[in-house]
Amino acid sequence: MRRNTRTVLAVIAAATTLTLSACGTEQTASSPATNANGKPTVCLIMKSLANEYFQQMQKGAKEHVDQLGTLDLQIAGIQNETDVDGQIALVDKCITQQVQAIVIAPADSKALVQSVVKASKAGIKVVNIDVALDPDALKSAGVEVPLVGPDNRAGAKQVGDVLAKSVGAGGKVAILEGNPGADNALQRKNGFNDTIAESKLTLLDSKTAHWETDEAYTVFGNILTAHPDLQGVLASNDSMALGVIKVIQERHANVKVVSIDNIPAVKPFLQNGPMLATLDQYGSEQAGDGIDVAMKLIAGQSVTGWQKTRMNVVTAGA
Repeated sequence: MRRNTRTVLAVIAAATTLTLSACGTEQTASSPATNANGKPTVCLIMKSLANEYFQQMQKGAKEHVDQLGTLDLQIAGIQNETDVDGQIALVDKCITQQVQAIVIAPADSKALVQSVVKASKAGIKVVNIDVALDPDALKSAGVEVPLVGPDNRAGAKQVGDVLAKSVGAGGKVAILEGNPGADNALQRKNGFNDTIAESKLTLLDSKTAHWETDEAYTVFGNILTAHPDLQGVLASNDSMALGVIKVIQERHANVKVVSIDNIPAVKPFLQNGPMLATLDQYGSEQAGDGIDVAMKLIAGQSVTGWQKTRMNVVTAGA
């Protein structure tokens, strides 16, 4: 899904002030309490803003809203990928402020459902981006929330297939998983396993590093010690891939890496190794697409189901 709204309205730049909350970093165009311009206020709640992927998402959201000029945007993120309580607190804050819509990339697909239901019952429109909320939990609560995001399983298989081609049938590989409670972590693991089954690779280990670089460095170091004949790693995001690459470089290991996110920090390793490919899921566009859906809901339009966003495999030549 691509946006064509960038040329529709004139650019209106919103003044921003930087504030720190106990649970996350928030950048605010204006608050509902002081908003006298008649524009709706939308909260964009992301995961860790230490992750370059969400930094790109934040930048893209700001640019998109500036071009639209039809809403006020509040942007918030948690301190780290596992700070579920912090993200719940951010949702509660947006509810208290009585914003018109919340666009959220949940840190945990089940744990955030209750907060989303609370927001919905308060009359706030909610749009789910990037990481799918648990559909069964939403259904049980009687709440429907549109999803704007990529097909994580298909995307993981696409980059997994690049690794499979490199190491060949029987190649020995490992998976570094994301947060166990996040749907995109599960779908990416499933996609990698699809590659492993189809290409007849040998899976030596599969462990979580919770999306974090430092944890991936430790976890992968232990995997490589246990399996020195390892040939490839399927990392569920680029942040973890960076930790993997650090181990590979320190030990001069001949291990190939594929990953997901296409953050700027991995580009040198795509050009010079050991990374073969990453998947661009266009996080900056996703945020804008989610905001567009939120504005449609605010306007009374019906948007349901999964609005799939684009993705693309990036290799050294791209």
